[in-house]
Amino acid sequence: MRLDQAVSLRFSLSRRVARDAVRSGRIEVDGAVVDEPGSPVEADAALAFHRDRPVRRHVRTRLAVLHEDSHVLVVDKPAGLLTVPTEAREKDTLWSRALHYLQHRYGGRPYAGIVHRLDKDTSGAVVFARSRAALHALQARFREHAIDREYVALVEGRPPDAGTLDADLVREPGLRRSIARPGQEGRRAVTRFRTVERFGNAAMVSVEPETGRTHQIRVHLSAAGYPILGDRVYGREVVKGAPLAAPRQMLHARKLGFPHPESGRNVSAESPLPEDFAKVLAALRARKKSGPAEPGRVGAPKGSATRGR
Repeated sequence: MRLDQAVSLRFSLSRRVARDAVRSGRIEVDGAVVDEPGSPVEADAALAFHRDRPVRRHVRTRLAVLHEDSHVLVVDKPAGLLTVPTEAREKDTLWSRALHYLQHRYGGRPYAGIVHRLDKDTSGAVVFARSRAALHALQARFREHAIDREYVALVEGRPPDAGTLDADLVREPGLRRSIARPGQEGRRAVTRFRTVERFGNAAMVSVEPETGRTHQIRVHLSAAGYPILGDRVYGREVVKGAPLAAPRQMLHARKLGFPHPESGRNVSAESPLPEDFAKVLAALRARKKSGPAEPGRVGAPKGSATRGR
């Protein structure tokens, strides 16, 4: 459940008032201040509402900046935050925070061109363009797949040391994607991965998408039999024998690199692992170290499309 929703229910507040309370630093979760309304919380989490606590200033303008110059802005997106508004016209998004940051820092009417997006519950590096010329140059590179990107994911199962997932994707009703069936026309999607650490019936993989289709990594890994832990759409229900429960999909955009749209010099940004990802990773490592009995597989999904190498 989202933190603002939990606060609304627990203290009989409207969603707007609950969001404001979270953003102002007046909400504690298990004794610690959490000021991201979209942060996931457990149903039995200890929530405290400090109504008289002084408001934290500039919460909406706070942004973790990974790289900044007069042409590009690379920022760190937290999980639970939309990159851009949907048809519901959400006011608090990564894009709006980037605009607030630029306005607070430079004044005037800032420009933050939208180059690409991450799923709401995926964390990591996102680039915005600070001019229209930079926007067109960066969008062209993304269309041509001439961007260096690395994701890390915690997955279920025992993937090979390395592999390439090459399977076209089709859109289903709503936002879901799936592997194209024989004879069905889809959009080409290619994902390369390598396994960097194993935890019995789970692993951490490094992923480099050669194409940039919606939900590509999540669909490909799930279809290959290695669903991302915590993925509520393409993963499996948490059942006995599953590796570990996770608060959200354990997918993080760790590295982003591209030639600068003006100078041509390489821009490279790296996003550190967020706290929730690091906690699940630490739990997997601790369980591996303690040496429990190997859990049984819970059944691989259909539609696998893997070439090991």
